[in-house]
Amino acid sequence: MKALSVRGDYVMQMINGTKKIEYRTWKTNYRGPILMCSTAKRVPNSAPGYALCVMDLYQIDWNDVDQCYYWYIKLKNLIDPIKVKGQIKLFNVDDDLINPIKSSEFEKQVIPLIYRCKNKHV
Repeated sequence: MKALSVRGDYVMQMINGTKKIEYRTWKTNYRGPILMCSTAKRVPNSAPGYALCVMDLYQIDWNDVDQCYYWYIKLKNLIDPIKVKGQIKLFNVDDDLINPIKSSEFEKQVIPLIYRCKNKHV
């Protein structure tokens, strides 16, 4: 499956439905299911280094105001978290590793992976 590395907090926003557009400086002719992989950067309330969901990439448009491409996405499946080393641009992840799960099971599996900042002053 085609995969994309995205900041972990953005992946979580995609999952909860508050992020429906991914902004990129480049476009692709690809449309369809795309595995969203959290980058390894430790961002609070994210699961760094894990693929967590499959989104449907259904449209890409250029935006003159923002000078970037809008990638329109919608949630297709939550998956068993997969440890993934991200890459630049689109990359491939073996379909056999991707296992859709129910949201109740997803929460049980993802909560232990969530990074929480230990420094209360940050």
